[in-house]
Amino acid sequence: MRSMGKTRRTMSVGLIGAALALTLAAPAWAGETPTAAAGWQLTPTGTDARFRGLAPVDRTTAWAAGSKGTVLRTTDGGRSWRNVSPPGAGDLEFRDVEAFDARRAVVLAIGEGEASRALRTEDGGASWTESFRNTDARAFYDCMTFFDHRHGLAMSDPVDGKYRILSTRDGGRSWRVLPDSGMPEALPGEAGFAASGQCLVSAGPRDVWLATGGGAAARVLHSADRGLTWTATGTPIPAGDPARGVFGLAFRDRAHGIAVGGDYRKDQPSPRAGAVSADGGRTWRPSVTPPPAYRSGVAWLPHAKASALAVGPTGTDLTTDGGRTWRTVDTGSYDTVDCTPDGSCWAAGEQGRIARLTTRHWTFPSEHMPSMPVASAYTGLRSELRAVR
Repeated sequence: MRSMGKTRRTMSVGLIGAALALTLAAPAWAGETPTAAAGWQLTPTGTDARFRGLAPVDRTTAWAAGSKGTVLRTTDGGRSWRNVSPPGAGDLEFRDVEAFDARRAVVLAIGEGEASRALRTEDGGASWTESFRNTDARAFYDCMTFFDHRHGLAMSDPVDGKYRILSTRDGGRSWRVLPDSGMPEALPGEAGFAASGQCLVSAGPRDVWLATGGGAAARVLHSADRGLTWTATGTPIPAGDPARGVFGLAFRDRAHGIAVGGDYRKDQPSPRAGAVSADGGRTWRPSVTPPPAYRSGVAWLPHAKASALAVGPTGTDLTTDGGRTWRTVDTGSYDTVDCTPDGSCWAAGEQGRIARLTTRHWTFPSEHMPSMPVASAYTGLRSELRAVR
């Protein structure tokens, strides 16, 4: 019985993820808006901080970290947010957060020298412990990622010509700088972007990828041994300017990845703002139809395999073919996006914006049913969802 229950729950989550993709991708008919609506629903945060760090845990629990030393946590699916900011952190810029559950989380503050810090809480943000403070004025930490509840990495812009990697083996309670002997040389002017907490991402127990820009090429570096040795590969996303490059990465598994980026300046175009890899980042192909503008965050829809969301200041784009083609589904401003294994997706950005992806109305009026194959797939999913509930 336990095995059957687990199977039924897995089927349900997978169908929900696929239904999200289908609903978002469904076209409008004859200028009408279908009542089947999947979209971002803003949640009340009570702050105007800009949130570039986001860590949803499940359908009910999520953490967000942002400007002015702000950290928020929800345990009721975003209906309310509690301000759990570390005391005295008002001058810090939190750009990344990694959460293990409703009580344990690690936040990363970015900046030159001692502005780069890591703090950890084990009681839901009631108290915080500073576990790392950068004392090297040449270092500037951008992002972090965790492989599991114990092992994680953080990355700094190049120091002495190489990216600096920080490692923890105890869930962020302590950190050490890894040797740089396995790190390739950085390009002149190359750096990471602390725009979404997604310039350093992992998949599985040992694989990690690092996104770069600013140099002559926008590159992705890959390590298969938790940051000890790295290989670098160029991407088709334009660089050659401090404002251009790869800003966000997402890997569905150790093979399939999506890169997004562009030029973050409002008055500059961002051609070729998306790329895909099917071999773990060894090679990258440009998206045939890329996102239409700069995008800083990207996330795979849970259990949908080929569907993902990309976000930026001018909107949200959806792909249903693994990043090959994208189309805009929302024009709201977001900096980062993330999804949980149980089927919940969240986005965050400027002016205290934190939203949750919802599909509260999944019934198409008969006169506006989508054409095949979307209609038949949608109807089948709806029936299967009823069967497994």
